[in-house]
Amino acid sequence: MEQYLHPFEEAMELVQSVVGIDETAAASILAEIGTDMTRFASEKHLASWAGVCPGNKQSGGRRLSGKTTKGNPYLRAILCEVAWAIAHTKDNDLSAFSHRIARRHGKPKAIMALSHKVLVIIYHILRTKKPYADLGAEYFDQRDRERIERHHIHRASTTRLYCDASAKGGGLIPDTTRQKGFRWRGRA
Repeated sequence: MEQYLHPFEEAMELVQSVVGIDETAAASILAEIGTDMTRFASEKHLASWAGVCPGNKQSGGRRLSGKTTKGNPYLRAILCEVAWAIAHTKDNDLSAFSHRIARRHGKPKAIMALSHKVLVIIYHILRTKKPYADLGAEYFDQRDRERIERHHIHRASTTRLYCDASAKGGGLIPDTTRQKGFRWRGRA
């Protein structure tokens, strides 16, 4: 096996720079997609070919199905296996991504979304020949800090609470000035 992988040593090391991808998984992924990414016009074409891109069935302005497309079953299986391994790790951005999606949509959809994300990362790694740099588990929370603060202030205002950041220790204080049953519907 090693004699067949020897010409692809550089690509193997690049793919293994992603958390959760070991030597066997990297060999399987490279066996399926190859090392030359110029054959795919974009990462979207690769994801579609692999069968990990989200479906987009619409009729009458309504989204009917988000079922993934059919594709390469072997690549899809190894990507899902890698996604499960990543989901069980801690302190990296891919694991945090998986947990964020699983909270809203459930674990199976989170695994498929993570499989798609890993394949896009592998595409860019092989195209640019640069190893993957982990952004850290707190990356998304730091990036969206202002949006999250606005969200929580808005939620507090709809539940008849207001945020007093100037008070000692800050926190939420019941709003007794509003009439009973009145709900704030505007943006905070």
